[in-house]
Amino acid sequence: MTKTSHLTRLRRIIVRIVVALAILYLLLLIPASQPPKVTAGERGPFAWSQDEYWSTLEARFKQARQIGCPQLVGRIDMNLSQLTQRIDSVATDSLVPDAPVFPQIETGMFELGVLMGACPDRLTDYVALHNRVREFVKRQSRHWDMNSILVRNRMYRLLYGGRAAVEEVMMQAPKAAVPSLILAQDEPSQTPSAQILGVTIHSGDILLSRGGAPTSALIARGNDYPGNFSHVALVHVDSNSGKVSIIESHIEKGVAVADISQYLKDTKLRVMVLRLRSDLPMLVADPQLPHKAATAALARAARGHIPYDFSMDFNDTTKLFCSEVASGAYAQFGVKLWMGLSHISGFGVKSWLSAFGVRHFETQEPSDLEYDPQLSVVAEWRDPETLFKDRVDNAIIDVLLERADSGMVLDYTWYMLPVARVMKGYSMVLNAVNKTGPIPEGMDATAALRNDWFSKLHVRLKGRVLVLVDQFRQENGYMPPYWELVKLARKAESEEASANSGKS
Repeated sequence: MTKTSHLTRLRRIIVRIVVALAILYLLLLIPASQPPKVTAGERGPFAWSQDEYWSTLEARFKQARQIGCPQLVGRIDMNLSQLTQRIDSVATDSLVPDAPVFPQIETGMFELGVLMGACPDRLTDYVALHNRVREFVKRQSRHWDMNSILVRNRMYRLLYGGRAAVEEVMMQAPKAAVPSLILAQDEPSQTPSAQILGVTIHSGDILLSRGGAPTSALIARGNDYPGNFSHVALVHVDSNSGKVSIIESHIEKGVAVADISQYLKDTKLRVMVLRLRSDLPMLVADPQLPHKAATAALARAARGHIPYDFSMDFNDTTKLFCSEVASGAYAQFGVKLWMGLSHISGFGVKSWLSAFGVRHFETQEPSDLEYDPQLSVVAEWRDPETLFKDRVDNAIIDVLLERADSGMVLDYTWYMLPVARVMKGYSMVLNAVNKTGPIPEGMDATAALRNDWFSKLHVRLKGRVLVLVDQFRQENGYMPPYWELVKLARKAESEEASANSGKS
């Protein structure tokens, strides 16, 4: 055979390979079936609808800054005293959720926050008052129907609203004045314990946290009651060795067990400790119940791989999303967590979550567990840097969900679909030998590309927002409150949309 015929044959082989690869690429380009169509829920998401009031508070804050702290001390002390007395006067009463004292407390917290923001050296007094309000409201809620919209609105306005007010003051305070750890209610427990970052953690405690990824912000905000938390974990403390194990379910790898250093290594913008109330009849009968629940969860995690539940079906025990790790463990011992189920009603957020694989919109959202009257808030960690990041991420997500309600869809880079499908196949091989691949088990290639598109959009918007925040701070002399952050995020999103339309 001549050299020419060899080259001809080689060319034909190369052509056939290229054609085969092209055909394979085109086949892999065939779009997957679209997520099921969704409709807005009947309940509808909570809305403050108080833009004018927020502007009024900001104007009062500016006036307070001009007046100065020495002249505000008397007003601060008077407001603190009045709010405390108002709570004390009804502390032993059994109140209905629409009792007049609750909106009075809500307004009092917001208006005192204006003064505290101008005098952040009084932050510790404000934090103590917020803890007092939260304990009072949670005690009152013990006899309320947690699935009532009236009750949910009241709890949200007072607990989420109170935290938001405290964090507005934190953002105006010098970094050194903001405590990284806030101790709340010292709920008794007889289960094994360990010291973690200045807090006595007990076996059976529940950790709420907020991750740093854009999808973490979407989970926290994508709720009828937008919150601050995106993840749930359950604590186990060994009764003999004192070893701390954190049982949790990750999108990337399903249920896993970590020690405390591994748990904290993942980005945590904030962490809250929740503990089952010691006076619950089931705990009075068996004080070790929380430890038994944590032990059961730890044993199940050790028995074999449990995939992540992207559909968020808390009735399916074969797969678990993060909330189910805690709720499923306690359910075995007769404790039903999330006395008020979470509802996701907004059309936009349902559409986006559906594109990621969510199929159940009455579920157990991490942020809503704080409102469960069976649980006491023990402590919360956060610091100014992570708090600022949390707020910026929230504002961007809130604006993007507004756009989603108007029809904006989660897009993806279509020509990357074949590559993503190959990576998904590779991930499935790794999953088969209990390893983690580049695309999470349970997530398809299209959803992975949507996540990439969404994350890159969030990063671009965040860059724009941070520039606008710096301009606001230089022009006004203070950090933008949350409602101003949302305005800045809207401006950044509008600039992004204009830039993209100019390219097309």
